Parts: sequence; C-alpha cells; structure tokens
Amino acid sequence: MNASTLWQNYLHLKASEPKLRARDAAARLGVTEAELVAADPLSITLFPKWADILGELESLGVVMTLTRNEAAVHEKTGIYANVSIQGEIGLALNPEIDLRFFLQSWRYGFALRGERPSLQFFDRHGDAVHKVFLTTESNQAAYDELVSRYASCHATVEPDRRHEPAAEQPDTAVDTTAFRQGWLNLADTHEFFPLMRRFNLTRPQALRLAPVGYVRAVSLESVSLLLHAAAEQDLPIMVFAGNQGCLQIHTGPVKKVVAMGPWLNVLDPGFNLHLRMDLFDTAFVVRKPTRDGEVTSLECYDSDGQLIVQYFGERKPGRPELPGWAKLVHGLPDREARHVH
Repeated sequence: MNASTLWQNYLHLKASEPKLRARDAAARLGVTEAELVAADPLSITLFPKWADILGELESLGVVMTLTRNEAAVHEKTGIYANVSIQGEIGLALNPEIDLRFFLQSWRYGFALRGERPSLQFFDRHGDAVHKVFLTTESNQAAYDELVSRYASCHATVEPDRRHEPAAEQPDTAVDTTAFRQGWLNLADTHEFFPLMRRFNLTRPQALRLAPVGYVRAVSLESVSLLLHAAAEQDLPIMVFAGNQGCLQIHTGPVKKVVAMGPWLNVLDPGFNLHLRMDLFDTAFVVRKPTRDGEVTSLECYDSDGQLIVQYFGERKPGRPELPGWAKLVHGLPDREARHVH
C-alpha cells in the first residue's frame, strides 16, 4: 500500500470513528504507527540527531510529553530542560518533565504540523517511543525553527520484523544463592538492572527467584486501591511508565482517579495517566534494600512478562522511604491463588 492510499484509508476510518487514536488506527489498517505518521501529508521527517533535537526542546517552552507502552499512557506538562546525553543513554531532569532515554532503540522522527503540532519518535519496529506536543503556552516560532533545522528528505519507513523474545533460561541454571545475596547486598535501586543482567534474568524470573519475603504477589485491584489511597491521603508518589526507548516519571501527588471502561485514569493538571487494566496480568510488591533503608515498589506486568508501570513513594537519595507509603503498599491485598483446571 502506498502512502497516499494508506492516508486515504486512514481518513475514511477516522471519519467513522473520530476519537480513534493513531496507534489503534494503524493496527486496524495493518501498518505500524510510524508508517501511518510518515503517510501524513503534513508530517516532516527529521534527521536522526536525537541528542541534538532533545537538547533544544527547552526553547519550545511549556510542552506536553507522552510516553507509553501497550497498557499505560503517561503524559506530563512542563518545560523540557536539563537534558544530558552520554552515548545512547540520556535524561531530562526536572520536577515536571523527568525522563530517561535509551536512544539505541530510536530510529524514526517526525514533526507533525496539524491541529496539535508535535515531534514524534519511533523505534525500529515502528512503535512510538516518545512524543512532544505543543501547548497553548509553547513557542510556535521556536518549534518552526527547530523543525526547519532538522528537516530531512522524506524517509521510507521500513520497520524490522518482530522476533519472539529469547526463551528464559531454566531456573535451575541460575546460581540462585549468589543472585539472592546480590539482591540483599543492593545499596541503590539503580543497581537492580545490572544485577539482573549479570545473572541473565528477565524481570519476572528475577522476582520469582527473589530472596524469601522480598516479593509478594498482590491482587490487580491493588493498582486502583493504591491510586485512590494516595489521592485520599495526599501522599506523594512516583509513577514510572515507558518502553525500550524512553521511561517517563511523575513525582508528586495524584488527585483525580477515574475509571472509564477498561481504562483506569489519573486526570490531574500537568499529569495524566491512562492504564488499560484488561491488559494487566500480574502485580507484585517488591522490597529492595538500599543504603537509605528499604525501598518498596508496586510493579505491574502484562501476560508476556513486560513491565507496564511501577510505583514508589516519593523519595530522594539520602532520605528513607515515606512511612505512609510503606504502610499503604504493604497493606495491599494478596493475589488469590489461581486455580489450575
């Protein structure tokens, strides 16, 4: 299907379903979202100078950033500042726009000039890794200048085929004693990923092989219970959601928690979170030791063992976990035993 035909098909679909999101429309049309965006006559392909582009986004003023996976959409509004990138790893470190970048996953970038001007970035499979939308407070002239500076010839989007993830190694092949000792020796939560990599573990396998008492399976109802309790108690939390190319973080309170169909939503000024609960499969309360005391999180996974969202109590290095957070998360209900027929 050529770009013109694809775009006409999209317009027909959109006319019958005006609220249909680009990601869902692409799936219905049998293409990736990157291919659909590339077919938009108003889209402009960007040179893949990701670090340079990200470093200039502060000039746009107040923007809305969106980072998502299949089951979680995380939206933050603020100024895109304090960007630092070393090699393929980077971050934007602000109270509002707080991001981690893994640029080895980024392949395509576009500027869209329609009703909601934006910059949109996609991975090698054509999935969106990160989007930046202009707001009424944004600097349109700075956006136009940035786009003209990084505009490239129109790219042909050729997504890589998806391959089945490598099979997990058998639990019996893992030096469980050494792994558990490594877990107990953690001094910082950021040491957990290197620990998993050292033992060649997936996240679900790491949780399965954790030291006794450090991981507890909880009910999926815990996601809603946690957000409602945090709102009622005015308890500041941290919400991490993302994908292989970008991780987006909210730190602070949540106020308005609303369920709509399969979606559980936080609808606050400056922070929106949309969780598609029918795609949640498991949830765990996870304890990790650090030099500042124990840190506890709620981690949620889909049926493929992919991490959807993580919650922590608001915390900065050098400060212990909030007692109110620890009480809340340890009080979440256990998962009921699954009956095997």
